[in-house]
Amino acid sequence: MRLHFIGADHEVTGSCHCLEACGKWILVDYGMEQGINVYENAELPCAESDIDFVLLTHAHIDHSGLLPLLYSKGFKGKVIATEATKDLCSIMLRDSAHIQMQEAEWKTRKAKRGAKELDVKPLYTMEDAEGVIRKILPFAYNAQYDLCEGIQFRFTDIGHLLGSASIELWITEDGETRKIVFSGDIGNKNDPILKDPSYTYDADYVVMESTYGDRYHSNDTPDYVRELAEIIQTTFDRGGNVVIPSFAVGRTQEMLYFLRQIKADEMIKGHDGFKVFVDSPLAVEATEVFQKNIYNCFSDSAMEVVRQGINPLVFPGLNLTITSEESKEINFDPEPKVIISASGMCEAGRIRHHLKHNLWREECTILFVGYQAAGTLGRILVDGIDEVKLFGEPIEVNAHIEVLAGMSGHADKDGLIRWINEFERKPEKVFIVHGEDSVCNIFADCLRDEFGYDTYAPFSGTVYDLISNEIVYEAYPKPVVKKDPTKRVTEIFARLLAAGNRLLQVIDRNQGGTNKDLAKFADQINSLCDKWDR
Repeated sequence: MRLHFIGADHEVTGSCHCLEACGKWILVDYGMEQGINVYENAELPCAESDIDFVLLTHAHIDHSGLLPLLYSKGFKGKVIATEATKDLCSIMLRDSAHIQMQEAEWKTRKAKRGAKELDVKPLYTMEDAEGVIRKILPFAYNAQYDLCEGIQFRFTDIGHLLGSASIELWITEDGETRKIVFSGDIGNKNDPILKDPSYTYDADYVVMESTYGDRYHSNDTPDYVRELAEIIQTTFDRGGNVVIPSFAVGRTQEMLYFLRQIKADEMIKGHDGFKVFVDSPLAVEATEVFQKNIYNCFSDSAMEVVRQGINPLVFPGLNLTITSEESKEINFDPEPKVIISASGMCEAGRIRHHLKHNLWREECTILFVGYQAAGTLGRILVDGIDEVKLFGEPIEVNAHIEVLAGMSGHADKDGLIRWINEFERKPEKVFIVHGEDSVCNIFADCLRDEFGYDTYAPFSGTVYDLISNEIVYEAYPKPVVKKDPTKRVTEIFARLLAAGNRLLQVIDRNQGGTNKDLAKFADQINSLCDKWDR
């Protein structure tokens, strides 16, 4: 009965853990890494074809995004998830496959333009995504199910995303029973749409996220509707657009919820009927999934709106754009407007086009409403960079950069502590994962020193025995090996010197040539020097 730590260990993304128990191999999440990849993920301890089950905590790509790759390498098992997670994965994994295929095609075209024969293969294809989607089996919250002989599981609503769950596992092997709980991403309290996180009360082992394990959102309950209205009013009065990079699933729907209230309460003066564009096909599909799961997942406050006969995610002036042509037309509309587009960290998708059209305009506002991982364009903008490059073109950052403080689907440090303190007895061990390197250590130290928990923040590759409660193999950090940029610069400068020497040889060989040809050659050289000597 062993637990293998694979990914999101001393990192925020790429979540994956592997249980070896009862003759089965079980993954808990299989996510894609996003932003800066600091440490190498461990290899799976078995062949992909030997994985029997994958249990998903939720549909975000950093928890589910490698499932199609697993399928492409021979996975034949079952994926276990909540009903809403299955619905969201069915659109998010297809969208991810589309991005993988688009990027591979673009890289292949780029190579051909450089006279290189290169056929770039996508990480996985649409066929792989659709194949693994067919393997997802939906289960309800709060009921205990048999996974296989010796193992039972239960999903508990953790309030992070529609369908998100913590996972309880009861494992009995050779007469020994252990219970392990995977927290998943623990949600923030007072989410406008989703229920607050539910608690779990007993476990032998806990694998716990720590994304915000070193910080607090706010002591006060934020009034996001008022803050958003003020930003919109100020920006519109300047004649600018409010551009919101937003995760297509979760954060976009929250923005729609707030905007419906702003419109209903007529909080924006002098800009009656202002338009709101949701420019993301994925967000449009996800919003439909949210509406399908209203009665299973919505909070009491959201349900009160529903009981009044109001759709909380729809309002006058809302425009849902699907095609690329519709997306392009948005930036030719001169009226001030709100543009919500993915991706939330500005790493891909249509948001980059909207940034290109609005970042340089000082009357506009770029409003960030979610976590920005280190190394992403979103994080760079929030940190105050003056210029960025989009589509090969330098763009000055003149727009106002704003952040809705505390707007997060993750619990802060208080919320994390509240969740673990609900356990009626202290677990044997609390494994701290899914946080930046220093944060994992800070939060592990906090739980140990201030609350008396036995904590451990493992690195990817660590193996733990759940029967003997001891480390089988302790891995140490394996930083991702990066290419040395200075070496590349040295190689290019050597080529430049070689080209200069060749030019001198050509000049020497042309000594005594006709005046007309030498004059033309001299003009060409001077023109080239003028271009680079600036």
